[in-house]
Amino acid sequence: MKLRSLSVVVLCALAALAGPARAEQPQVPVFWDAKERLPKPDLHTLTRLRFLTTTDFPPLNFLDASGRLSGLHIDLARAICAELDIADKCQIQALPWGELDGALQKGEGEAIIAGIAVTEEARAKYAFSRPYLQFPARFIMPKASVLAEPLYSKLKDKQIGVMAGTAHERMLRDYFPDVEVKTYTKQEAMFDDLKAGKITGAFGDGMRLGFWLAGSEAADCCRFAGGPYLAPEYLGSGLAIAVKADNPALANALNYALHAISVKGTFAELYLRYFPVSFY
Repeated sequence: MKLRSLSVVVLCALAALAGPARAEQPQVPVFWDAKERLPKPDLHTLTRLRFLTTTDFPPLNFLDASGRLSGLHIDLARAICAELDIADKCQIQALPWGELDGALQKGEGEAIIAGIAVTEEARAKYAFSRPYLQFPARFIMPKASVLAEPLYSKLKDKQIGVMAGTAHERMLRDYFPDVEVKTYTKQEAMFDDLKAGKITGAFGDGMRLGFWLAGSEAADCCRFAGGPYLAPEYLGSGLAIAVKADNPALANALNYALHAISVKGTFAELYLRYFPVSFY
């Protein structure tokens, strides 16, 4: 079955932004309609809300230099509790990834905020909040030769690097069939070729590419070009908070808080704190 066209993917990506995509300026993804009105949850019977996470998913959840649990997920959980006016009932606990589900099912926590993939299989086990962050695919190119949208025709016969065997390789081949795809098994080799001008650009996960652009290895050589490209068929539906399947009321309460956090600009502040080079 033919997947939706590239133009639809680009339009969906741009619709998720607060404004037009300009990679050289910080862009914050917006996944909530400010005009939507969600019912305020009644949490008077809630005795506590324990968020379960891990320490191995920086910058979303990790231990900082002083050993303190930190990250976007940690600050987001606290913001949710503040928005629901239950800060005194909230706790955040880090566990090994393999213990998260067991702890939730045994009632040792009420919500998992650690990047559980929202799949059909997972939906049988969990109730999810709506996604609060997605990871788009992006192109990066040398600053001196960066191309602007529409890239589809401009990339014909251009050599683009991508990591072999990834969803991004499949996406690149499907949506840009006229591109000369060069695959790599080591990301460092791809970046070296990009800086040396041996390839026109590189295509991959926007978050990882953003970290490289912000680091010393990039030597300020390159920037994002085109996009961002959101394609759930390849990249998944993004990050959501998981609760037990029999607790949809809590998922709805989390949606209420996430919506308010977005509309008030709190999420934008948190996002740019941890992603100063925005991958949108």
